[in-house]
Amino acid sequence: VQLQASGGGLVQAGGSLRLSCAAPRTIFSVFIGYVVGWYRQAPGKQRELVATITASGTTNYADSVKDRFTISRDNSRKTVRLQMNSLKPDDTAVYYCNAKQGISATWGPGTLVTVSS
Repeated sequence: VQLQASGGGLVQAGGSLRLSCAAPRTIFSVFIGYVVGWYRQAPGKQRELVATITASGTTNYADSVKDRFTISRDNSRKTVRLQMNSLKPDDTAVYYCNAKQGISATWGPGTLVTVSS
């Protein structure tokens, strides 16, 4: 699976951004076998989980983003989106899309999110 990420940018604290992760070259029957998620890595810190979603829509969120971020999935379009609201300066990081199936994982290119105070 090849992943394409988009939607990063600069936003003021309290604002919103939406990230998209697409797998346009992956056939539908393959895409639905993956758990897709977003991770982020801030300068000087380790990469951390933000949110994941299964093909059936089961979600998992990091405590730091619960009630602010929403992950959603459109299997027919082979796309996963991360709606980020009430952004904080601590959310500043490079965000990476990830597709996991069993022990196999694929990372997409990062997209930078910068939240100014």
